[in-house]
Parts: sequence; structure tokens; C-alpha cells
Amino acid sequence: MESPGPSFRRRLLMEALTVLAADAQTQVTWLVRHAVMTDEVALNFDHAFRMAETLVAEGQLARGVMADLQEIDVILSGMSGGENADRWTRDALSTDEGWALARRLARRVLVAELGEWQQPLPEISVIR
Repeated sequence: MESPGPSFRRRLLMEALTVLAADAQTQVTWLVRHAVMTDEVALNFDHAFRMAETLVAEGQLARGVMADLQEIDVILSGMSGGENADRWTRDALSTDEGWALARRLARRVLVAELGEWQQPLPEISVIR
């Protein structure tokens, strides 16, 4: 089986950032439509972030956005754990400072890479 190419990996990262950058109500609507939990926003980012260095090496992503991507990763990782369960509710998307900061950073990366942060939210397929 052939591994996905750089444009596919870049698309995954941009889609993950698009969901993360969306305003809280849009995120909630997306979560409800796809019947997934709030942590899916962070999981999608985590999977895509793991490919970021490779994307930079391939010339598909500007090195200058890596600091923001790394900060998003630190923020979301710092929110994990059972003691932070309240930070992973749908309500927390609009009230938690960690989500707000991650949202601002995601928007900054999207502007740097795509020229604007508002993009159509991706459709996803959930295997149950």
C-alpha cells in the first residue's frame, strides 16, 4: 500500500486547523453533525501535527508556522487528563481560555498558509 502524498498530508493539517480555528458554535454544530465528542477536534490536530515536520521538509508547509503549531500541541496536551474533563465539554469550547488560545493560533497558521482562516469545515467519516 502506498503512503499518502504530501498534498494529502497538508490537506489533513489544514482541515484539522480549520475545525480548531472555527468559532465555538460552529465547532459544536460540526461535532453534533458528525456525532463525535469534543476531543475529536484535538485528536484530528494531533494526527495531522505529527506530519508537520515532514511537510516542512517537503516544502509543503512554511517553517515559520511550526512555533504556532507546537504551541497548539502544548496547549491541547496540557488540557488532557481526567482532572481536566470539564475542559472537553461542548460548553468549554466557548468559555475555556485554552480553546480560545488554540483557536487564535490555528487562525494565524491558516492565514499564513492560505491567506485567510475561514475555510469550509471538512466532512469526516466515522467508523463505528
